Amino acid sequence: MAAHLLDLGYSGLHLREWARGLKTGRVTATDIAESAAELARARPQTFDVLVALDKVPHRELAEALPNWLDKGKVGAWLREHGHSTAGFRTGGGFVYQLEALDPLGAADQARQLLDRMTARSEFLRGRRGGVLPLPFIWVAGYDTPVPLEPPARSVDVLSLVYEGHLYKVDSRGRIDDALELAAVINRGALAPAVAGGWAAVESLLVHPDDPRGDGERSGKAVAADRMAAIIACSWPRAELTTLAHRHQPARPDVLSEAVAACTANRERARLVADALRAGGPEALALKYTDTAAAQRMAALVQIPGKQLAEVNHAFRIAMRRLYRTRNIILHGGATQGVALNASLRTAAPLLGAGLDRIVHASYTERLDPLELAARAEVALQLVDGETGLSTVDLLEPPH
Repeated sequence: MAAHLLDLGYSGLHLREWARGLKTGRVTATDIAESAAELARARPQTFDVLVALDKVPHRELAEALPNWLDKGKVGAWLREHGHSTAGFRTGGGFVYQLEALDPLGAADQARQLLDRMTARSEFLRGRRGGVLPLPFIWVAGYDTPVPLEPPARSVDVLSLVYEGHLYKVDSRGRIDDALELAAVINRGALAPAVAGGWAAVESLLVHPDDPRGDGERSGKAVAADRMAAIIACSWPRAELTTLAHRHQPARPDVLSEAVAACTANRERARLVADALRAGGPEALALKYTDTAAAQRMAALVQIPGKQLAEVNHAFRIAMRRLYRTRNIILHGGATQGVALNASLRTAAPLLGAGLDRIVHASYTERLDPLELAARAEVALQLVDGETGLSTVDLLEPPH
């Protein structure tokens, strides 16, 4: 439902506010469906959006445009629309009329216009990057200034912190190159984010001896499948560990005490997996927001091979879509594809999960990314078979 509303053009932040309102109201499933249908029927509105600039090189070019406001008119516009001007200083700004389904979506469009403007300013002689916007965007009719910095796309590589390597930059390797390529994916413009994200995958998971031709796994598409396998194998441990921390009964029980006594997430995940196998989702004391995760994991521990195959298939689709979108951008020169936003939205968090496991394996085992991918593909075939491979050990080194 949320994915459909996002594809219609609603901003993620607006939908989060919508969902938070539904949660607060303790609504029924019918109420949620009716509210979503009402959103789906809505038509775009025109919003006046102000972007203010701190530095304006070649000011005469800006002043010649009809939507330009000098600093006095910027202040007047803000006061007219109920915004504070305390401590406000600007060199001027532009007011754009933008069509969107919600004010935060209009702000996002304005952010893209600013990205285009600042990118052009990088080509100025003597004043490179001279266009400097203020850190907020203002939308008429929306009470709160919208931060200029966009929300991150959830590409989180937490192993850099957990393994103590955030500041260890004295040596350089493939991992560093890949992280630099992927750095733009969290907050960068859509086309560079897709290109950089896929370049990171390709730099880590492509081998010169990979099959060529027109087969399903030929060319660079095999890198998408390898990344999907790594992500699929990392998923059970991550979700089981989260459930271990979320299990909070009114009074401590055997499971909560055992989890508290653990020193490693691997053991916490194993305890929760055993509890779900024996008692199903009801074995955990969770908030209702965690119920779906418990149901997913309960199904997984009962039939791990089937569930992981389905999840791996979904992840392969997402990663291959990222690869095809990258080809459309770099080989076709099409930077406004209809699937661009959706491809990046679905692939970005998955890419973060995969990079996190690759970084972890590199720092703890000195394991090459291709070797990790091979381990993941074998694990998907062996899980819960004669070897006794558990869902929490899919990416662990063989004993």
